[in-house]
Amino acid sequence: MNWFSLSLGTRLPPAPVADVWRKNGFRLVAVCCALAAALLGVSALGQVVTVDTRTGRVTNGTPSTAATVDRRYQQITATKVPLTKSELDAKSRLELIRVLQSEQGFAMRPFPRGHKGLTLVANGKLEPAGEGYLNMVTSEGMSAKPGDRVVLTDVKIEHSKIIFDINGGPDPRHRFLRHVEIGAGPDMNPVVQPGEGQEPTGARLSLAFEGHVPELTGAEVKSLLAPLISFDVKTPIQAFTDTLPTKLKDAILDHHVLVGMSTDMVLFAKGAPDNKSREMDGQMPFEEWIYGKPPKEVDFVRINGNRVIRVEIAKMGETPLIFTKDEVEGLMRTDGTPLEASVPNTRTIKLGDAERDPNKEAPAPPPSIRNPGETLPDNSNSGGVMRPVQFPKAKPDEQTPAQPETPPAEPAGTQTPAGDASQAIPPKPQTPTPDASQPNQLRVLP
Repeated sequence: MNWFSLSLGTRLPPAPVADVWRKNGFRLVAVCCALAAALLGVSALGQVVTVDTRTGRVTNGTPSTAATVDRRYQQITATKVPLTKSELDAKSRLELIRVLQSEQGFAMRPFPRGHKGLTLVANGKLEPAGEGYLNMVTSEGMSAKPGDRVVLTDVKIEHSKIIFDINGGPDPRHRFLRHVEIGAGPDMNPVVQPGEGQEPTGARLSLAFEGHVPELTGAEVKSLLAPLISFDVKTPIQAFTDTLPTKLKDAILDHHVLVGMSTDMVLFAKGAPDNKSREMDGQMPFEEWIYGKPPKEVDFVRINGNRVIRVEIAKMGETPLIFTKDEVEGLMRTDGTPLEASVPNTRTIKLGDAERDPNKEAPAPPPSIRNPGETLPDNSNSGGVMRPVQFPKAKPDEQTPAQPETPPAEPAGTQTPAGDASQAIPPKPQTPTPDASQPNQLRVLP
């Protein structure tokens, strides 16, 4: 095959280009054929193929299929704050900086680190949003989670935007002095010593306007930032739950744990656990968070990674309830998929006597002390029906001889100390002398 048949009358390429084509031409033709086959096959299925010309990444998907992203990273609802057309003057600029500097609020969305940060268009959309927002948080790291307290540490007003540095900003301290060294000869010492320039952990937020920054007040700027930062007076749990769906918010405020919650949600709902244990379920490690102690209700929350995978509720005298179905995933979706309205996947462990259905099963026999297989004795030949037991009547007490009412006279010379009756000495009884003229008689001496 010669180049004339391929070029169809065009000029021959230069020698170096021809050599490159001769070496890599077959590879290029193979790649083009593969892409053509993929495009033809995908078009038959009604899908759309997206090719990134810079990275060469090929993405397949249908136009009706939307990516499922956590609702915390979805596009915000645009605000409706009336703005004037007059430009911000110098006096209003200083007043605005004075009001917003060091102002505190609560994060309503995750704030990523990084020099670029987020850009919020006044009464418009958030850039980036969706996958780009999630990728920025994943690659740069998170500076503040939803519900965390944030501080506007620096406010800069440029031509058409207001730039806020949050929690110290994303730029390191002594950014330029880190590259400067001072000394004489070979002994050079850096201006910024190791340990002085700590790594930044803050974020950056830009509020962009069209053309120029209009005349604004501090309250209007806070209203424009409301989708990302709430400046209302709230408790941390209120600020965190305001970023969640209604069902999930009510569960946290009622101190209930649902399967699928993150560890932050569990801490806001139940607080720190009373006890923790680490175990293995086959090849899967997990943590068991235990809340409560008997005889009160005890909750066992099983966590794998950062999610709750199992909840067990145990009460005294009742069978434990175990929940394993994820109830949070459907609430945090952004593709509009509703949560299945079905009975939760609850498994009940029966302890002790099993429960019986009175409509299908006979009642359980009463408890007995008989041995298994032992029968009661036959009372048919016992001589009749057993009558109640009659107890004997109590006999009257025997009569005792009457005792003299007056005590016998004390012998002479015996005195009882006054006021001490316990020391009185009773008189000694005298034995009567028998009379010889009388016949023998039996006498009972006292």
